[in-house]
Amino acid sequence: MSDDEDPPAPAADQPLGNPPAPAQGPPPGDPLAPEDGQTSGEGLPALRRLDPDRARPAAGDPALGAPAPDGAPTSWTRSATSVAVDTRRYRMAIGIFGLILVVVVSIYQFAANGVATTGIPPGHRLRWFAAPLASTNLIGDANLRPPCTASRHDRRALNICLISASHPLVLSLFVLGSGACENQVDALQTLSRRYPSLRFAAVAINGSRADTAAAIRSHRWTIPVAYDRDGGVGSVYGVAVCPMAELALRGGIVRDELIGDNWQTVAELEPRIAALARASTG
Repeated sequence: MSDDEDPPAPAADQPLGNPPAPAQGPPPGDPLAPEDGQTSGEGLPALRRLDPDRARPAAGDPALGAPAPDGAPTSWTRSATSVAVDTRRYRMAIGIFGLILVVVVSIYQFAANGVATTGIPPGHRLRWFAAPLASTNLIGDANLRPPCTASRHDRRALNICLISASHPLVLSLFVLGSGACENQVDALQTLSRRYPSLRFAAVAINGSRADTAAAIRSHRWTIPVAYDRDGGVGSVYGVAVCPMAELALRGGIVRDELIGDNWQTVAELEPRIAALARASTG
């Protein structure tokens, strides 16, 4: 440089007499620090995209649950997820809701079907229904409001109203595949020949036509056996266990209700059926 040339002017943002400020950038080790050799415009280091899988919380960050530096207060090390939640009140609320649900369903069943206990107790009338006989080609669900006149009756159905209008009835409500339940129907088949003044019938609760027909052939039952495909009869009778038999006088008033394993043989059933026959002729 010659003596006649002016010295270079300082940068516009640089105070006179001060050396240039070093470029600012993230400190070494920072996750935002650029890779070696990477720069952006104006000579500044290029910022690197933060990889969430490689990012780590800063030491002592209580929001992220990171360990605190030596000597830091112990409250720094508590994570936000470590707060205990008392679930006892939630369990109690769920229990109360379940109890209310059971009560509501019970009230609905009683209002719809008039049944609050298993079976029809003595002194009450049978629930009328007409169910398809499994030995016929009639396919469908039981009619819980059947016609009670012979002119409107389909002979392919077991109509409890029509039978009860003229005869005492022994009705077994059973479940296919249960040995004790099917034993009761076997016993009623035998007793039907001894007491011709009575009528005997059975209904397979939740049974299909095919399965009920197969049971009829296997056991050689000749008494009327219907099937309750959708469980409607089982619902109105409150069938919860079997064997179960309802013994009703003419007109459908229940005289005896026999429930449980003590009522599956001829010897166990005959005294009650003989009493029904005597009461019907007296």
